[in-house]
Amino acid sequence: MNNDRGRFTYSEIMSQPEVWSQTLAYVQRQRSTVEQAWGRAAPDRVLFTGCGSTHYLALTAASLFQQLTGVPARACPASELVLFPDSVLAHPQKTLLVTVSRSGTTSETVAAANRFRQRGGRAVWCITCDPASELAQASDLVLSAEAAQEQSVAQTRSFSSMLILAEALAAIVAGLELDPLARLPELSQRLLDGAGTFITDMARREDISRFFFLGSGPQYGVACEAMLKMKEMSLSHSEAYHFLEFRHGPMSVVTPESLIVGLLSSRAALQEQQVLVEMAKLGGYPLAIDFREQEAPVEQIGLITDIPMWTLPVLYLPPMQLLAYHRSMSKGLDPDRPQNLTAVVVLDEESFG
Repeated sequence: MNNDRGRFTYSEIMSQPEVWSQTLAYVQRQRSTVEQAWGRAAPDRVLFTGCGSTHYLALTAASLFQQLTGVPARACPASELVLFPDSVLAHPQKTLLVTVSRSGTTSETVAAANRFRQRGGRAVWCITCDPASELAQASDLVLSAEAAQEQSVAQTRSFSSMLILAEALAAIVAGLELDPLARLPELSQRLLDGAGTFITDMARREDISRFFFLGSGPQYGVACEAMLKMKEMSLSHSEAYHFLEFRHGPMSVVTPESLIVGLLSSRAALQEQQVLVEMAKLGGYPLAIDFREQEAPVEQIGLITDIPMWTLPVLYLPPMQLLAYHRSMSKGLDPDRPQNLTAVVVLDEESFG
């Protein structure tokens, strides 16, 4: 029996408060650099792109960026930009491309940046964990979470740290102070300490075989990432949906073996809470990650709400990462080395033409 299985993943999840602190200190020092780069680019719109986890990060980043700055922003998988550029780019000369890549070497993301420049794109920025990578070196601005680099295949602290960089990026462009982000390491430590036993027990439940993650607005990308972590680490059936969309068909598969995790927002909490109550009536097991007091039959992991709502998306991650980790361990798997996966996806350059 491998007694070392999962040790990297667990260490990387639990080290997030410290790594976030280092990431925040770094991005504070980069504020004037970002402001100057934004002034030079002066784009009319922003496109965020990545692959897998970083595509989901891009979804949250684009939602927050448009919400805070008022500048139109959207996200797409890097492969869509490479293979279907006319469906993604309407006015590349007015567009800023923000690539997100842990390694900075993912084939589709590198190809997307190249295709964007070929189309006359305005500027390319990069959010990464490796500032020396090919993607970073070819970018006009780099924001790097070097302390978040990982030995595990599945992204945990790298994802959350790069999301903090994306949150800070939006705040800087919007002219907001970054001070509220300084609370995140402390609050994440509280979540990791306070929810640990509950999450472990939930992950080990043999009567749960399906996992559904619901989130809307900026939380949708985080819900997708939670879904992916559960799928990668534990090989479990997991899906992600916008909250109210879950009622339009997907709820037909809810059974007593279903855990429905809701990442509740401040804007639509009442409507989102009602979805969870409805799922309980269908026999599902609802769990809310929320800042409001939940009533039976909805279980809750509580969030602190004395910081602005735009800072919160990253806080949903640590409990969901622990859930996937403990589920994997309870099934005798190794979350450090998920089945069929590698840390970096490298494809033949000729695949992209």
